[in-house]
Amino acid sequence: MLVPAPDAVVFDLDGVLIDSREPVRLAINAALRAHGLAQRPGPELDRYIGPTVLDGFAELTGQPPRSALVAACAETYNECYERVHLATTTLVDGIDQVLRALAMPLAIASSKPARFVVPLLRALGIADCFVVVEAPAMDALDEPKEVTLARALAALAASDAVIVGDRGSDVAAAQHNAIRAVGVSWGIGTRAELRGADAIVDSPAQLLGLLAAG
Repeated sequence: MLVPAPDAVVFDLDGVLIDSREPVRLAINAALRAHGLAQRPGPELDRYIGPTVLDGFAELTGQPPRSALVAACAETYNECYERVHLATTTLVDGIDQVLRALAMPLAIASSKPARFVVPLLRALGIADCFVVVEAPAMDALDEPKEVTLARALAALAASDAVIVGDRGSDVAAAQHNAIRAVGVSWGIGTRAELRGADAIVDSPAQLLGLLAAG
């Protein structure tokens, strides 16, 4: 149980609320293929779910994040992702019940471009759960997670919010904004990556118990 209980909860999206591995794998490999680069086995690409798309392609191509090749790969990725993500993304089992059981205001702070986030929330039937949804614009794909989180917190105007995330960047963003972080082990990041979180939970049921107990 978190003491004191939070008065608002900000959720990361990929890995926490949704399983986006299939569309991300498809779109990354489509971008690599389109620009003459070797495709990668699907599981190798999961680690790029969470960081910004520019950082991911910088690592995959060995080029700077603002290079022409990285920008071209990111553009192709977004085009492919937009075609496939609504049909191939699923909710994490049990997370819908968590969202609908929590009484405090809920928000999203995602590194996924805003153009994709709201349609995805609507398609999955959870858009009505959130009073605030923050994500980068298409011309700000390198926006740091702490900046996105800061906007969500400002919109919530909560005095003691927490963020629920699955990557080290979520924990770092929480520390940067002086709020607590809850890590989830069912996402992309490892428990070691989540070191520094105020709590780590292993199931949506555990998450609900942690957030609602107060």
